[in-house]
Amino acid sequence: MTSQQRTEPSTDGRRRRSEVSRDRIVAAMLALVEEGAISPSAEDVAVRARVGLRSVFRHFSDMDNLYAEMTLRLAQGYETALAPFESSDWRGRLVEATERRTAIFERLLPFKRAADAHRHESPAIQSHHEGITLMLRTRLLALMPPHLENNTIVFESLDLLLSIDTWARLRFEQALTPEIARDVITAQIGLLIKEQAPLCPAQPN
Repeated sequence: MTSQQRTEPSTDGRRRRSEVSRDRIVAAMLALVEEGAISPSAEDVAVRARVGLRSVFRHFSDMDNLYAEMTLRLAQGYETALAPFESSDWRGRLVEATERRTAIFERLLPFKRAADAHRHESPAIQSHHEGITLMLRTRLLALMPPHLENNTIVFESLDLLLSIDTWARLRFEQALTPEIARDVITAQIGLLIKEQAPLCPAQPN
């Protein structure tokens, strides 16, 4: 056995242990935030992950980097919103989009609160927030029928109603249940698009 062959398994083993340790740290961070901790300390994360404090800072130079990694992994939660729609009708697709988004938003609410608390001091979290916002706006615009594509008032109203900020307001400030919050959004969207039905040509007598 050559010296290179003796070294490679050892190196691979250390790399795997490092990846496991990193994953445990991120998982601990996610669990603490999900439980309601908006700003877990490095000590809290280390205890939950069952690693030393030095291990936390060996993988993440500071807590901002750990928040950024948490936010990056949570981006996977938005993949559901990108799945193809079953309905061929734009109204049906809008209903599907509403159901998908509200379900995603409900799951991500604890993490939104933590991200918002640190977004102003974290370029990485801010960049991620802007990317998700743009993706959702683009996806919503693609749902618009021809007669509404250039209707700024309708589009911006829908974008507001289908934002995580609106969902957070309904759930936290107005203390609504997920079911009632969803009904409020659905009702407002229904009223909005009902008033925007395309004009049908007059039928001959």
